[in-house]
Amino acid sequence: MIEEGKIFIGASRNPDDSINKPEYLDLKFGNRHGLVTGATGTGKTVTLQVLAEGFSRAGVPVFAADIKGDLSGIAAKGEPKDFLTKRAEQIGFTDYEFDQFPVIFWDLFGEKGHRVRTTIAEMGPLLLARLMDASEPQEGVINIAFKIADQGGLPLLDLKDFSSLLNYMGENASQLSNQYGLISKASVGSIQRALLVLEQQGAEHFFGEPALKITDIMRTSNNGYGQISVLAADKLMMNPRLYATFLLWLLSELFEELPEVGDPDKPKLVFFFDEAHLLFNDAPKVLTERVEQVVRLIRSKGVGVYFVTQNPLDVPETVLAQLGNRAQHALRAYSPREQKAVRTAADTFRANPAFDCATVITNLGTGEALVSTLEAKGAPSIVERTLIRPPSGRVGPVTDDERRQIMDRSPVLGIYDEDIDRESAFELLAARAKKAADAEAAKRAQEEAPQQQGGTTSGWNLPGFGGGNDDNQQGRGQSRGRSSGYQRETVVEAAMKSVARTVATQVGRALVRGILGSLKR
Repeated sequence: MIEEGKIFIGASRNPDDSINKPEYLDLKFGNRHGLVTGATGTGKTVTLQVLAEGFSRAGVPVFAADIKGDLSGIAAKGEPKDFLTKRAEQIGFTDYEFDQFPVIFWDLFGEKGHRVRTTIAEMGPLLLARLMDASEPQEGVINIAFKIADQGGLPLLDLKDFSSLLNYMGENASQLSNQYGLISKASVGSIQRALLVLEQQGAEHFFGEPALKITDIMRTSNNGYGQISVLAADKLMMNPRLYATFLLWLLSELFEELPEVGDPDKPKLVFFFDEAHLLFNDAPKVLTERVEQVVRLIRSKGVGVYFVTQNPLDVPETVLAQLGNRAQHALRAYSPREQKAVRTAADTFRANPAFDCATVITNLGTGEALVSTLEAKGAPSIVERTLIRPPSGRVGPVTDDERRQIMDRSPVLGIYDEDIDRESAFELLAARAKKAADAEAAKRAQEEAPQQQGGTTSGWNLPGFGGGNDDNQQGRGQSRGRSSGYQRETVVEAAMKSVARTVATQVGRALVRGILGSLKR
């Protein structure tokens, strides 16, 4: 039942429960995106695994998030189990074999996979504002911060870089506002508090270097299989906004870096976005528009995006309309919203006269789905009630020892596992602040240092005497020197200065009179 250029999904059933025909996803339409939906426990993860295995076997790299840890089993060879062999027999899958697939494990926290990072600069102001749930004024300040960093040659790599830049902006808010627009100290303070929250939630692990290279998630193995990048997301899901922002950043990077390839015979990469509702929950309009744009245009880069979520209503209609390959697992219809979701899901399929979609959706069994894929000329096929084929890899997670062994022979071993902290905005701003402080200290020391006198009379070191045009300035300097740093002269010092000036004037006059008297003789 395996066909060249196609992924075997399962077999459709007739109304009398007899097997109808095999259902395939054509690889040349694999970059037309897809949707896998269904309630918890209906078999979405297995469907995701079946698709990922099919793409990998065809030489297509895959990136997928592992929310519950179950998907990691794709790295291990499957094991004979009754429910697997029974399903294979049920759909007439005589070619069923167990297999293992090349996997690279990734983890933002570096615990269950290789560290995956990006820099603040690569994240950009829009996604960073989304990550911090910034208000409109705060988003404006964030945009100004990126502008200042660009013009000032300040690389923004990690959270401390951005925090240092915000400190600088807060201290110079008035001056910078004249050049860039209003920079409110209150907004700067709010952003700094949001950064602190992000740091406490583990976001500092995500920002830094070495940053992830897109080419490292687009590898193929020696046997021609596409590498499957599995992101450990069980801990990451404790911060859903970070999870959604990270995947959207990765999708944006793919869009920006990959060249146009048109419609290839098979995708260059397939990207599975699990728990997709987290991306769109409370998302501002500008972000939703960005997602719609990326999904619409990234197809021409050879990238297929497959959203995995519980409810089709989780995905905006503008995005939903672009998802041509669909697998709809069972939905519950207890509440009005759930009933609406069932009707929405049913209406998005090309109707099958043999059954009513809305009725079937609520009666699907585990591992069963309504499937429609793109066929000739990119038109959707008639929806079929399909039994999903059993996966070839293990169903269930790998052990910790197995995970370590896989990581030890990973093609990216040693590339991302150590942090690099090069000179960036934090160090540059600190150096500039130190230089300014040193210059100010030197200026103050020069003003406060005792000045050497130009001459003495009657053994006195008289302030203001012998200083030429700088008499008064030198006298002030000496007065500060005697007062050990005081900025004002004491009463005694003022009196002494007055006496000294009087004495100096009288001595000077006597000398002049003596000289003139000798000349007259």
